[in-house]
Amino acid sequence: MSNSAFRLASPTCLLTAFVLTAGAFAQTAKPSSQQPAPAPASQSDHKADAAAPGTPDQAGAYYHYMMAHEYEEMATTFGRSEYANRAIEEYKMALNDDPSSKYLNSHLADLYFKTGHIREAIVAAQDRVKQDPSDLDAHRLLAEVYLRSLGDAQQGDVSTQMLKLAIGEYQKIVQLEPNSPEDHLMLARLYAADHESAQAESELAAARKIDPGSEETALIANRFYADQGDTTRAIEVLKALPDDDQTSRTEYQLGMTYDEDKDTKDAIAAFKKALDLEPDNLDVERRLAADLMADNQMDAALTAWKDIAAGDPTDPDALAAIAEIDEQKGNLDDALASIKKARELSSDSLKLQFDEGRIDYMAGHLDDAAKIFEGLVAAAEHPSGQYSEEEKQDYKMFLDNLAEIYKEENQVDREIATYQKMAALGGDYEAYAYDMEVQAWRDAHDYDKAVSTAREGVDKLPKSNDLKLTLARQLADTGQVDQGIAMAKAVLDADPKDMQSYYQLAQIYTDLRKWKDASDTLDDAAKIAAEKDNQIKAGAKNGAQIGTAVKDDQIMITFERAMLADRARRYDEAETEFRKVLADDPNNALALNNFGFMLADRGVKLDEALSMIRKAVQLEPTNYAYLDSLGWVYFRMGQYTQAEDNIQRALSRGAGDPTVHDHLGDIYEKTGRLKLAAAQWELSLNEYAKTVQADMDPGDVGKVQKKLDSARVRLAKESATTQPVKSE
Repeated sequence: MSNSAFRLASPTCLLTAFVLTAGAFAQTAKPSSQQPAPAPASQSDHKADAAAPGTPDQAGAYYHYMMAHEYEEMATTFGRSEYANRAIEEYKMALNDDPSSKYLNSHLADLYFKTGHIREAIVAAQDRVKQDPSDLDAHRLLAEVYLRSLGDAQQGDVSTQMLKLAIGEYQKIVQLEPNSPEDHLMLARLYAADHESAQAESELAAARKIDPGSEETALIANRFYADQGDTTRAIEVLKALPDDDQTSRTEYQLGMTYDEDKDTKDAIAAFKKALDLEPDNLDVERRLAADLMADNQMDAALTAWKDIAAGDPTDPDALAAIAEIDEQKGNLDDALASIKKARELSSDSLKLQFDEGRIDYMAGHLDDAAKIFEGLVAAAEHPSGQYSEEEKQDYKMFLDNLAEIYKEENQVDREIATYQKMAALGGDYEAYAYDMEVQAWRDAHDYDKAVSTAREGVDKLPKSNDLKLTLARQLADTGQVDQGIAMAKAVLDADPKDMQSYYQLAQIYTDLRKWKDASDTLDDAAKIAAEKDNQIKAGAKNGAQIGTAVKDDQIMITFERAMLADRARRYDEAETEFRKVLADDPNNALALNNFGFMLADRGVKLDEALSMIRKAVQLEPTNYAYLDSLGWVYFRMGQYTQAEDNIQRALSRGAGDPTVHDHLGDIYEKTGRLKLAAAQWELSLNEYAKTVQADMDPGDVGKVQKKLDSARVRLAKESATTQPVKSE
């Protein structure tokens, strides 16, 4: 009906319609044995014939019903509340003419609910139940009002009350109609929401008994058991369905439950079956693709995500996933192209901006990456200085990435300024920022500023043990050994269970070549870890949390022992300890790199060394030290092109490490470019001259100097032999 036609409608027109359709209405509004309320006198003029006393006035009821219906449509069309109110009044007058009409009562209750008159909706539905307590439809109406009120209720007490009322109605419904599996399932859901697990399970059993092959029953039972934490039974109820009743929906839910059970491989199998049953269901394929990625099946995952992107070109998440896989495969140009397309679809997404900046950084596009992260930092900054915890974490993440870019660009002042912004967040963020500032000054070989920054941090945050340990390390490394050791020991004495104190003190001793002191400190740390392990075995309340920490501590202690043995040239012992670390933590990039480099530097087990270092680079592809290690193992294997390529990449990541220059010099010498080799060895010596003793091994400088001296002699001889002989 058009708006213009509706405006022309009048009571006369509606009465005409009544003459044509009253018979149809009478089939719904049947006469009732109950006495109706007398019609208002104001409405008598609209009735063709007055109803006889004691009988429903169906004509009057229908007239008001039609008026209510028209006003309800107008309220929907124009969004004006006065039309809804007029509709309610018309329904009331219709019920005055036919008080026993279930049809009118239902419509009035529904309209009350739609217009936010919750209390009135409940009263209207309750009135219908009172008319006939055995009326199944009346109980369903009241139950529906309670259910819809559950979602609308804003206060916990109100919501709980509505839940109890809904349960009560469904209890009556299943009594009146015990063979409806749908009603038993709804009651099971309500019991579960009310934390009445036994009753919920009983209703589920009733539904399954009525219809044992019902997919809907199995799906609800699955969610019930999963919510109870019983994923085994949740899986069983779905697998128990006959094969003919297995649908894409069932297999999808089975896959989701396997995911909850951390069973990725079975989840993949279920999602594949779901997709076979419904090949065009992109939601299923998305879950499959995500699990394939989680299971490290990158080729299959890439194929799935590309299919999703083709099926839904507006899905930025699919393009972001494609970019992530290409990034892991080292196809950075393809990754960047995909992430840019994703950003075009969702330009406001901070995550996609972050991903683009990170890929630019990995590809060496430092200026582009810096612009993106500068923009993210600006967007995340609050002039008020007030942040939620989540906002602080995001802000820190953006600042960390921006500082790393400035570090590679050798812009130490901008790197420091970035960490100073982070320090303004206070608390642990401030302590972390000071620690990173200290590291920045160390990387720039400005050890005096490293010490002064650490002191400033301790003065500003005197309760921070981490900063005290950082200062202790700087003092020891810059020749103030006694003060450094004393400070680290003071922190340890104040908190004998602080594992970081043991690690830092052991590292100080290792750098000082005090092998026994370092080993004894790690033994003490192992005793503390063992005590914590005993707490778990004794059933400590926070056993799970302690257990994770103990495992991390045990791995760290073993790693520090490996590094100590390596530095002390006890290589067999170091290898044993490194293998222990990797047995417990196979993706420990630092252990993979350091163990691989130790083997490569000695020229042993080169294939294994290559495998470990490759994995380390895959885990952290921009880490210059890992790239240098990869180049060095290739050098030891005689693969000089790959060696040079990776060491050049290490230098491109901003490395000012004397070892990297030394390695490149060796490659140049081996490939007949002695002049270039000498230049690299000279750069290496220049870097060593700016480096504290703690960061180098004895004899390193002498070895490089010897190679440079030899190269200079050879170059001088070569120059002399190429000089033309002067004629007398």
